[in-house]
Amino acid sequence: MSEHTTRTYERFPLARRIEHLVMLLSFTTLGLTGLPQKYPSSGISIAFVNLLGGIENLRTIHHFAAVVMMVGTAWHLLVFGYMAYVRRTRLSMLPSLQDIKDGWQALMYNLGFAKTFPQMGRYTFEEKMEYWAFAWGAIVMGATGFMMWNPISTAKFLPGEVIPAAKAAHGGEAVLAVLAIIIWHMYGVHIKRLNKSMFTGKMSEEVMLHEHPLELADIKAGIADRPVEPVVLRKRQRIYLPIAILLALFMLSGIYGFVNAEDTALTTIERQAPTVEVFVPQTLTPAPTQTATLPATETLLPVSSPTGTQPSADSTPATASSALTWDNSIGAMLQAKCAACHGAGALGGLNLSTYADAMNGGASGPIIIPGDGENSLLVTKQQAGGHPGQLTPEEIAQVIEWINAGALEK
Repeated sequence: MSEHTTRTYERFPLARRIEHLVMLLSFTTLGLTGLPQKYPSSGISIAFVNLLGGIENLRTIHHFAAVVMMVGTAWHLLVFGYMAYVRRTRLSMLPSLQDIKDGWQALMYNLGFAKTFPQMGRYTFEEKMEYWAFAWGAIVMGATGFMMWNPISTAKFLPGEVIPAAKAAHGGEAVLAVLAIIIWHMYGVHIKRLNKSMFTGKMSEEVMLHEHPLELADIKAGIADRPVEPVVLRKRQRIYLPIAILLALFMLSGIYGFVNAEDTALTTIERQAPTVEVFVPQTLTPAPTQTATLPATETLLPVSSPTGTQPSADSTPATASSALTWDNSIGAMLQAKCAACHGAGALGGLNLSTYADAMNGGASGPIIIPGDGENSLLVTKQQAGGHPGQLTPEEIAQVIEWINAGALEK
């Protein structure tokens, strides 16, 4: 075994490796629990949701992983500040004009128009692109995630249309991020050269010669690190420590506000629903009727009966019932909007294919409380917005009217 193969150099200390592992686990969890929500009608998504015990459990895990990633991002920023100010480490991850030149030379080399591959330092142009793509993705996912997590607070400052737009952007960015990790990162790091430095902390001299020759030259020349005198180091630490504490408190309070910006009716109803006794009529209840109001100038002409007698003075013309029922409108509307998730697959244990199934509710309990439309789970979930089978405001109003009238079947 050659010296180039056996000799190694430290690339990542233990703290950075732990940070990478935490971000790796949180990202993987977000992908596994987020994609089933973007593609709810997929058989794999339905099976995975059922495996976790329902959509609410999946969303709880997704939210927890999001909080872990936000805390990890905050920690990364604090470490960046320490390395930049206290240690005065070279900011080698910042993009530069040289990265454009390296990228162009690499393209020409791969096409056969350049004789040599570009020599690069601690981070290659590809690694920088990955890093800043992740940073941009974190900003997009954080902003759109807040809008979806806190729709009421969002609607106080922005038009309501931004919430479904945020949902579309959140899902699209998630698919892009997962594909980038699987196709780009996995190949460039773990397949092309099986780079294990993020797990072992060390890189062999052979890999350094291929991937980071300029950094290897600096290490051998003794100019890779900038030593800091202990007195200067302690002085900078005393300055940075209180600033870091304030920044940490500010970011943690931001994360707390992200998670607890609002306590929507959705959470409240889910806690109360299992204790509510739902009344389902055993016999058909007469539907309310609406008597048409005629203009003051019009009068009803008496109509002779087949026997030639006039109708009595207290008789009134029959009017057609205009009450909403499951059979005449509500059932078809819910099946058209909700069948993809709550049909035969019964996502979350909820099946809206028939009236009886709808009245039985799902894993979260009854969703329809006859006579109480505002507090029925079906209504509160729809009013929160961003539902995969989102009803229009007019349709939600019809559902409320139907439930308040007794949630009749026929």
